[in-house]
Amino acid sequence: MSESFPAVEPPRPQRADSSSGSSVESQEIHMPIPTRPRLPSRKSSGTLIVPRDSSQVGPVPTVFGSDDVRAMSPRRNSEDLDKMGREAREELHRHAKALQDSLLLLFNRIEAVKEEHDKLDNNNKFLQKYIGDLMSTSKITAGGIRGRK
Repeated sequence: MSESFPAVEPPRPQRADSSSGSSVESQEIHMPIPTRPRLPSRKSSGTLIVPRDSSQVGPVPTVFGSDDVRAMSPRRNSEDLDKMGREAREELHRHAKALQDSLLLLFNRIEAVKEEHDKLDNNNKFLQKYIGDLMSTSKITAGGIRGRK
């Protein structure tokens, strides 16, 4: 299925300046024409679809040729599928449990940070009130000293 594309000549740049004369028209700009790299050739895997009533439907041989596409994708029986399903569910359950545990750790950390924030906020309000009281006391004291002098 290799396609060949017709060679297309790149457009030549047009000049708006007509004073250049014929010397510019005689010069040609050569640009390399890109080519598509060739694809490696492969054997067709053919179709694996067969009618239901075909005699080809049945147990698959255990040995395939190296170029047979079925060697890469073996068929599985119901026990294999059940086992794979159980393993997938167990893995999903373990993953969900790990996510729940990490979410619980995050929640506990958030609660601890909240408590610390509230404690610091209360201390900050207390200090602001204390500093405000000190400032008002110092103004009263400073005003009294100035008045006496």
